Amino acid sequence: MTNRVLILGGRGRIGSSVAQDLATHTQAEITITGRSPVAEGDYAKWLSSKNNWNLGTNVQFLLLDLAEVDKLREAIANSDLIIHCAGPFHYRDTNVLQICIEQGVNYLDVSDHRSYTSKALEYNEKAVAANVTAIINTGIFPGISNSMVRQCVEQFDKPEKIHLSYLVSGSGGAGITVMRTTFLGLQHSFEAWINGNWQLVKPYSDREIINFPAPYGRSGVYWFDMPETFTMPHSFPSVKTVITKFGSIPDFYNHLTWIAAHIFPKWLMQRRSTIEFLSHVSHFMTDVTNPFTGIGVAVRAEVTGMKDGKTGIYCANLVYANTALASGCGTGSIAQLLLEGKLQKPGVLPVEEALTTDLFIQTMASRGIEINHNWLEN
Repeated sequence: MTNRVLILGGRGRIGSSVAQDLATHTQAEITITGRSPVAEGDYAKWLSSKNNWNLGTNVQFLLLDLAEVDKLREAIANSDLIIHCAGPFHYRDTNVLQICIEQGVNYLDVSDHRSYTSKALEYNEKAVAANVTAIINTGIFPGISNSMVRQCVEQFDKPEKIHLSYLVSGSGGAGITVMRTTFLGLQHSFEAWINGNWQLVKPYSDREIINFPAPYGRSGVYWFDMPETFTMPHSFPSVKTVITKFGSIPDFYNHLTWIAAHIFPKWLMQRRSTIEFLSHVSHFMTDVTNPFTGIGVAVRAEVTGMKDGKTGIYCANLVYANTALASGCGTGSIAQLLLEGKLQKPGVLPVEEALTTDLFIQTMASRGIEINHNWLEN
């Protein structure tokens, strides 16, 4: 029997990248939703023409607004897996997740903010009782990055510190929604797990130079509020510090973002109209610079801990030419495992708790994503 996958918000760059991955690696019937109609009758042809992809004939389009609860409930009931890509998740409630649990349908999302993550995790017991596997924070970061950390953590008898660094070139191949997410992340200070205590950190602060693999090299990253900052202290109880930092290429984008975080009045940054203005201006700017910088991503996971009575540092690095496509691989690979019955873990879980390293390695290899590992001198 053919599996049916519903991708909410699938017209965006991330959602359509997930659809591309599923069309490549599964035989699932894929339905993508959007709030406005597509002019062309054949959505697969429209999407292929926009992205130069070949999705075949197994992709359909459904006009759906998440506020249409009855229509949403019906669409979920007629699906075997729901993939929630309708961000920004700063604004989202957990209604989709709740309906999935009620209907007994497995769930994935690309959520990228702790406000949503914390609300979703409250439904863990209900998901367990309903035998529903709900995995949150899938994608590239969070997502693939979480599994990279887990792989590093498993090298130690006692992991003690996690340092995650993310770098994106230009727009990363993503759309306006990702720009909104970036600026929304500058609105408030956030709690980070540092030396065994929760401490307030200012967004886009404490610039640090990280030596990423080629072609990026030494690049600046800054504190940024990510779900990993919140979930990993719980996933890995012996860890006393979790650092999540983000940066952009070219570097002048970092300085502009720093100004937005530290110079602009807080009341201005907390207005939706400001977020919309900055997001559209930024997206226009990246359209200009993308031909020179590319739209790739680099992820560096560094874990410090004890092994055989000695302190060591283990590092994992990933570089991929298209950030949005990498996110599609991260989510699509987990969806593939769920559809094939290779991954079943009832509950609401972040990626690092749900996905084993063996399965992670297999799915990344099948997608041609190479992750390099090495021990560093302490």
